[in-house]
Amino acid sequence: MSKVKTQYICSQCATTSGKWLGQCPGCGAWNTLVESQIQAPAARRRFDPLAQSSSAQKLSDIVASETPRFSTGIEEFDRVLGGGLVAGAVILLGGDPGIGKSTLLLQALGAMSKTHKVLYVTGEESADQLALRAHRLGVHDSNVQVLAEISLEKILTDIQSVHPQVTVVDSIQTLYTEELSSAPGSVGQVRECAAMLTRAAKQTGTSIILVGHVTKDGTLAGPRVLEHIVDTVLYFEGDTHSSFRLVRAIKNRFGAVNELGVFAMTEKGLKGVSNPSALFLSHSHTGDDKPVPGTCVLITQEGTRPLLVEIQALVDSASSSNARRLAVGLDASRLAMLLAVLHRHAGVSAADQDVFVNAVGGVRITEPAGDLAIVLAVLSSLKNRALKRGLAVFGEIGLAGEIRPAPRGQERLKEAAKLGFSMAVVPKANAPKNKIEGLEVIAVSRIEEAIDMLRRFD
Repeated sequence: MSKVKTQYICSQCATTSGKWLGQCPGCGAWNTLVESQIQAPAARRRFDPLAQSSSAQKLSDIVASETPRFSTGIEEFDRVLGGGLVAGAVILLGGDPGIGKSTLLLQALGAMSKTHKVLYVTGEESADQLALRAHRLGVHDSNVQVLAEISLEKILTDIQSVHPQVTVVDSIQTLYTEELSSAPGSVGQVRECAAMLTRAAKQTGTSIILVGHVTKDGTLAGPRVLEHIVDTVLYFEGDTHSSFRLVRAIKNRFGAVNELGVFAMTEKGLKGVSNPSALFLSHSHTGDDKPVPGTCVLITQEGTRPLLVEIQALVDSASSSNARRLAVGLDASRLAMLLAVLHRHAGVSAADQDVFVNAVGGVRITEPAGDLAIVLAVLSSLKNRALKRGLAVFGEIGLAGEIRPAPRGQERLKEAAKLGFSMAVVPKANAPKNKIEGLEVIAVSRIEEAIDMLRRFD
């Protein structure tokens, strides 16, 4: 009998400890040490059949070549991946329960099965349950091969015998390897299973997509090293009560990060949205409806795609001595900073006002180029005067009151003109050299100049 040792492993940094501690000695996180049983080193296999030996070579002797890609059959999914799947790549897809991870992957496998050999490994559902979902999605007559298994050794054997080009594992938290005696989903099991699947992907050339659970904090369950092992990390975002879903790339070794894919949930599964800006805008900005105070259109950039998002602000008298600052889809600390800059450099105070700011459509704005839109939306609500119809803005605001440029300014302005906007307020460094047809561009360098745009209210 091999000796079994109990250790406590941090789910964030994988630091091990002989006893349970409230705070991890490695990363300092609280309540992250999880009990795990491991076998003595002598009981483990000394030879890994998937391991490959290689010798060092000069960088100048390595011939670089373009990595070939193949489509998943879903355009928005290809966009997030950087143009499609790469042979031997390992993708980790995380998201809340019921948000559509399995639905999207089953649809993609159904489309790819027409030209590629694909395998769906399900550890959470039976083959019958998967068939019922396939009937609902209309992919039941596809050539998708299904394996209901949670043993890693059996899965690797099936991959080597079937030789699929794409393999989906749903989910990584349900797998276990016989080399460890701990339960499936433990830190050691998730780390070891992910490492073995990654080595299998590099050796066989199959693209493996891992489905990952998330914690109540919204982070991927399991050790943090899981995100370092894989090539691409995707997050499913959106409210389960809404019909819209967002897939964002957080890490991608084969494409741009922070790329965004927009989907609509229908009875037949997820459908890609070709013009996502229409989801985040109301008709009052370019139509005949009367403009509403407290709204401003931001031209943001998500990866390589310019996106127009409506920023809403509500400024009201505070009911207590401590005014509230609430931001949904935006950084709350950045909102407090912008209000301080507005008071110091523009003389507009909101100290006795409750300020609520929201990004419409459930999208999250992470880039600082949304500062100007937030400030103008707050001023519009504070003065109860609507901004001019057809106005779109972008620009970062510094602590000194200056308006800093944003990357890809030309692409942002062209997208606004294409959607029917007639006026744009941008940083002076982003002013276009050539006139954009149908779009009046106003370049500003200070927050005071931007506030003068209030005179353009209807």
